[in-house]
Amino acid sequence: MAQYIEFTPEQKERAATVDLEEFLLRQGEKFIKSGREKRLASDHSVTVRGCEWFDHASNEGGRAVSFIQKYYGKSYVEAMSMLLGESMEPVYPQAKKQEQIDQKPFAPPVPNTNMHRVFAYLLKTRGLDADIVSYFARRKLLYEDAVHHNAVFIGPDEGGCPRHAHLRSTNSFGKAFRLNVESSDPRYSFHHTGTDGSLYVFEAPIDMLSYISMNPQQWQEHSYVACCGTSPIPVMQMLKSDTQIVYLCLDNDDAGHKASERMAEQLRERGVMTERLVPELKDWNDDLLHGQKEDLAPCLSL
Repeated sequence: MAQYIEFTPEQKERAATVDLEEFLLRQGEKFIKSGREKRLASDHSVTVRGCEWFDHASNEGGRAVSFIQKYYGKSYVEAMSMLLGESMEPVYPQAKKQEQIDQKPFAPPVPNTNMHRVFAYLLKTRGLDADIVSYFARRKLLYEDAVHHNAVFIGPDEGGCPRHAHLRSTNSFGKAFRLNVESSDPRYSFHHTGTDGSLYVFEAPIDMLSYISMNPQQWQEHSYVACCGTSPIPVMQMLKSDTQIVYLCLDNDDAGHKASERMAEQLRERGVMTERLVPELKDWNDDLLHGQKEDLAPCLSL
């Protein structure tokens, strides 16, 4: 018979308010900075802040105990034991009380006077097609920020007003910098709206542009969206009454496969047909660069 343990209100509160970031770091998890929150590297749809978590894919969240129950498959008593230890005393530090901060208005970075660094990075380092990059640049959906010279990918709303901005560093060496600008509306990430009823879904803007570079035939007729992660929110926003099929083109890794399965299930519930398109390597930019090296190989051997 399972042992019944009655927890005091103080124990319940201590466990619920454990600092999830510190707890997960000790479990070997890694994080990606996402505004004031931290996004799990192993599951981009999950963000944590203090003792709180939220799964943007399943639209549910809570505090530390419910996180352990959901993501570690533990019972309530097991979750309490993980957080408090066998002695039922605090094992992990408590999360600092989050101050109530009014959300700042969305403000995309100020554009630089030119796009020299961004063009060089996207064309030479990332191998993107110059016409494709120019198409988005002319529409002010892609530019170079004036202060740090990051690539800025803009997501506008239906009226063309910028609502989302994703930053990507243009340095070729060292750790890549990726960040959604604070107060970005998750519904309107970097995208293109076509007319033929098809929607292609990607994790990153560069992967979206890489796929288009490899498949440029009549590309403007299709719709595309880069989720800037694996959240289904921008995908659902892109659905129209005439959407016939959604091609899930997320990364060829565990996080990409799991996110594709979640999205496919949500889309099926809405009566939308889906198909999974998987890059041969990890992502579409890897495929693009690999293909360009293979094209150059015969010339180099002459």
